[in-house]
Amino acid sequence: MQHQEFEPPEALRDTIKCFWYNSRDFGERQSGFEVVPDGYAEIIFHFGSGCSIVNNGSLQPLPSPFMIGLLGQPVIFSAKNRLEIIGIRCFPWTVFDLLGLPPGKDGLRIFKHPVAGLQSTLNNLINTGRIDEALARVTQYFLQERAGVAVDSMLFKAGVAMREASGTLPVSQVAAAAHATVRTLQRTFRQSSGYTVKDVSGLMRFEQARNQLWLNPDSKLAGLAHELGYTDQSHLSREFKRYSGTTPAAFAQKAKQRKKATGSDFVAFVQS
Repeated sequence: MQHQEFEPPEALRDTIKCFWYNSRDFGERQSGFEVVPDGYAEIIFHFGSGCSIVNNGSLQPLPSPFMIGLLGQPVIFSAKNRLEIIGIRCFPWTVFDLLGLPPGKDGLRIFKHPVAGLQSTLNNLINTGRIDEALARVTQYFLQERAGVAVDSMLFKAGVAMREASGTLPVSQVAAAAHATVRTLQRTFRQSSGYTVKDVSGLMRFEQARNQLWLNPDSKLAGLAHELGYTDQSHLSREFKRYSGTTPAAFAQKAKQRKKATGSDFVAFVQS
């Protein structure tokens, strides 16, 4: 497996966290892999033999691109042979404005948009191994799109505060950082992302717990709960299971096994 992340240019850092490329050969048999929730929305271009979602026990082929919004539980995807992905990791309060789409709580969104016009060009570049050129094309496209979008300064300030605190700030403190009332922030945040500040903060905090358990599976859960601002270890366990479908201890055990095969970096796509 090959996974690389690329920091966006300065002009995109208020809307896009990073661009990333992932390549994996699943072999000739159809294999499942899960996407674990985090605090971002992902625009996904895929190349190769195709990517499908497991829906009620059957496979539903997915177009390229599609969007993975904020997830409440892991989602199972499927692929075989070589699958290559270019992902655009966006902040959930900016992605819909960036694409000019109505906000919503779609965990998976299939949409029609001019960005799909990149697929043919990107496919040719990926097939000839020109990954850097493909990423440059994607970057240039979003630079042009970003130029036409006015980012709400209140949401930007709120997002910075939430990210710096890894989702641990109460809504009142996020509102204070954004120089807004709680009511105004909540309304604007929901209008832009489809979610509340508390929803997104919860996912950000879970993401930190998930990443730390991946990097340090032997971490003490009580200490981790305190560090991340959970009420206690039971609170951490409930929230972790809510988003991951498993307990922190079970996840840590799987992390030990997976790290032996995939290395130390956690990526959103984890083969099951």
